[in-house]
Amino acid sequence: MVLTLYGHPSSTCTQLVATVFHEKQVPFELKVISFEKGEHKSANFLAKQPFGQDDDGYIIYESRAIARYIEEKFAGQGTTLIPKDLKAKGQFEQAASVEASNFDPYVTALYFEKILKPYMGLTPDEATFNALIKKLEAKLDVYDQILSKQKYLGGDEFTAADLFHLPYGSLLPTIGSNAIESRPNVAKWFKSLQDRPSWQAVKDGIASTA
Repeated sequence: MVLTLYGHPSSTCTQLVATVFHEKQVPFELKVISFEKGEHKSANFLAKQPFGQDDDGYIIYESRAIARYIEEKFAGQGTTLIPKDLKAKGQFEQAASVEASNFDPYVTALYFEKILKPYMGLTPDEATFNALIKKLEAKLDVYDQILSKQKYLGGDEFTAADLFHLPYGSLLPTIGSNAIESRPNVAKWFKSLQDRPSWQAVKDGIASTA
C-alpha cells in the first residue's frame, strides 16, 4: 500500500512529513499542490486541508499529527521516532512541547517577516524582526544548556521531536540568523539532524518513492 502526500516540494510542512516517511522507510506518492496557481485555496484541496495525507481513504492533516500517525502505523520498521518506554516517551512529549512553544512560534514569525512579506509585496518590519531574533536566541540559550547534558532534545535517543526542528531551523541562515551555529551544543545537535539521510533526501526537493 502506497500513501499519498499532498503538498509542495519546498513547503516546510511537506518536507517534515516526507522526512518522516524516509525515516520510517514508507513509500509514498507526492501529489504536488501549486501555491503559485492557488491550488491550496481550491475546494478540493481544502477538503483535505494543507499537507493532508491520504491513507487508503483515511485523511489526516497537520505535519506533527501525521508524524505521530506514521510512527504508530509503521512502528515495526525504520527508525523508532517515539519511544515505547513510558518515561522515555514522556521525555519525547516534553521535547515536542518545547519545540511547539519555544522554537516554532519564533522561526515561523521570522520566516514571515523576512521571506513571505517580500514575496507578498509587503515591507518587512526590522524592529519586529530584531525583537524576534532576540527572543529566539534566548530560547536557544536554554537549548544549549539542555544539549550540553544530552545528545538530543528528548534525551540520548533521537526522536521525532528533533525532526520537528529541521525544516524551519534549516532556513535560519537564509532568514539572516546564526542563532543555531553560534551555540556549540545546538550547532552540533542540529548538524547531526541535517546529516541524516532522510533530510538529505528532501532538503532540495521532494520526490515520490513509490
